[in-house]
Amino acid sequence: MGPSAASSSTADFPVTVTNCGVTTTYQRPPQRVVTLNQHTTEIMFALGLEKSMAGTAYLDDKILPEYQAAYQAVPVLAKEYPSQESLLAAEPDFVYGGFKSAFDEKEGRGRTALAAGGINSYLNIEGCPTGPVTMAEVELEVRTIGKIFGVSDRAERRIATMRGVLDGVKDKIDGVAPAKVFVFDSGEKTAFTAGGAGIGNEMITLAGGTNVFGDLGKSFGDVSFEQVAERAPDVIVIYDYGDQPLENKRKSLLANPALKDVPAIKNQRFAVLPLSSTVLGVRVPSAVDSLARQLHPESFA
Repeated sequence: MGPSAASSSTADFPVTVTNCGVTTTYQRPPQRVVTLNQHTTEIMFALGLEKSMAGTAYLDDKILPEYQAAYQAVPVLAKEYPSQESLLAAEPDFVYGGFKSAFDEKEGRGRTALAAGGINSYLNIEGCPTGPVTMAEVELEVRTIGKIFGVSDRAERRIATMRGVLDGVKDKIDGVAPAKVFVFDSGEKTAFTAGGAGIGNEMITLAGGTNVFGDLGKSFGDVSFEQVAERAPDVIVIYDYGDQPLENKRKSLLANPALKDVPAIKNQRFAVLPLSSTVLGVRVPSAVDSLARQLHPESFA
């Protein structure tokens, strides 16, 4: 694979970055990158860095149409996480993981083990938050990756585009009453939902909603359906992914006796977001726009 960008200047190197407790000094932009998880892959594509990629793995959804050509040019190492052997066979000099599970020590992908083999690594900062994750962290992620690869100009242009989308949403929903929102990720006996610490909570706020479990001090957590009923959400946002059909999730919620008096159930008010849009990555602004249109359709008429 070639360098990260033919036009990239190395004048700003070396670059030192501290990420989730790991400090790394880069003498030049990484040239053989493996991305693990979709949101890291799409950040690379958004910054025009596909020529720096030696491999990728683990999609939750279809890649965005604008990145399809780039994706097809990158070797797919595995449907989910690659084995240690497959990862090392790609000869990466940098591994960019989206979730902590990307760097599973028991599977031989731990960051310490990679470093011992001369391979640098970076974990999406939603994996090691120091407080609630907001758009500031989304911008920091894009800015830091831009810095590591010597394409800070591209990162700043992407950030400006993201801000433009969010400003447009803000103008549209100005003055609306926030909708009470419950996120349903999955679950039968209990509900796995978005808490107040992850980017999902920020997205609800920016889309003109209030997360009814915003007081849950982590990105995701389990709650009882009785707790959901007590908080009486106006809208249920379903995270769509994996093998469970969206309609099955909707039917299970409608049939749950504990939820029968919940306004969202009585009025059958559901919104849908693909899981890949609800993690820290370049999809966040467009997902906020999509959610705002579902929560407040009258503002977009």
